[in-house]
Amino acid sequence: MSDDATRNPTHAATDPGSVPERLMAFLDRLGQVLADRGDAVALLGLGSVGRDLHRLDEHSDADFFVVVDDAEARQRYLDDLNWLEAAQPIVWSFENSPIGRKALLEDGLFAEYAVFSLSDMATAGYPPGRVHWQRADAPAGLETPVAPLPGTPSLEEQVGEAITNLYVGLHRDLRGERLTATRFIQGYAVDRWVTILGLLGLGSGPQQDLFVIDRGAERRFAPELLPLPDLVAGYERNAHAARTLLRLMEQNVTLDPTIVAAVRELIERAEADRESRASARAGVREGSSAGSSAGS
Repeated sequence: MSDDATRNPTHAATDPGSVPERLMAFLDRLGQVLADRGDAVALLGLGSVGRDLHRLDEHSDADFFVVVDDAEARQRYLDDLNWLEAAQPIVWSFENSPIGRKALLEDGLFAEYAVFSLSDMATAGYPPGRVHWQRADAPAGLETPVAPLPGTPSLEEQVGEAITNLYVGLHRDLRGERLTATRFIQGYAVDRWVTILGLLGLGSGPQQDLFVIDRGAERRFAPELLPLPDLVAGYERNAHAARTLLRLMEQNVTLDPTIVAAVRELIERAEADRESRASARAGVREGSSAGSSAGS
C-alpha cells in the first residue's frame, strides 16, 4: 500500500486460500489500485466485508463502494472496468444499477459494488460500512451515512400488513393464482412476521441487514417462533402456511376478531379446494393405470 493511503487491516486471520482470505486479499489489491489512480477517495466494505467481518465464510461475497472525487471520475469508473480487472480478472458482469454492477470474478469470487462521487455521499442511503482504504485527505466519516436510514415501522402497521397479506393471498389461491398467492402468504406475510418478532424483542440480536429483513432470520429466532418448514411449506400448501402464521399471530399479538374470522374462513375454503384437486389428480392417475392394465 502506498504511503499516501491508509488501510484498515481489521479482518481476522483465516485459512490461506479460503474464500474469506481471498476476499480480503482482493480488497487489499483493489485498495492499492485505487491509491495508484489518484482520483479515488475511499474503498468502503459493506456487510460481511464491512462491519460484520465475523460473518465472513465460504459463501460470502465482496459488497463495496468506491468513492471518487467527482461526477466525471464516477463516470470513468462506470464506463471502464480496467480498475476492477487490475485487482481481479472479471469472468462476467452486468450493470445492476445506474451506478454499479454485479460481477463474477476469476477464482469464483463474487462482487457487488457501486461508485459514488464525494457529493453523492451526502444523499446516499446505505448501512454503516468499514473503511478498507482511504486517501490521506479523505473526509472523516465516509463509512457512516449522512442520509437517514429506514425508520422503525410500527407494530400495528406490520400486524395489519401480515394479516391482509394472508387475506389477499388466500383469495388468489382460491382463484387459481397460486404463484402470487405463495408470494403473499409464504413471502410477504413471513417478512412481516419476522419484522413483528423483532419489534416484540423476541430475537437474539439486531437485524442483520437494514434493507433485507430475512437475512440471518434462522439465527435470530427460535423455531417455535419461526417454524420455517411450516411457514414456507411450498406451492401446494398455502392454506397450511396461512394457518400456521395465523396461529402464531394469535399467540403473540392482538388481532381484530373480524379479520381473523375472515382469514380462517378462507383457510378452510383453500384447504377444501386443495383436497379436491388432490382427489381429482388421484382419480386421473387411477384411470390411467386401469387403462394401461386393460391394454396389456
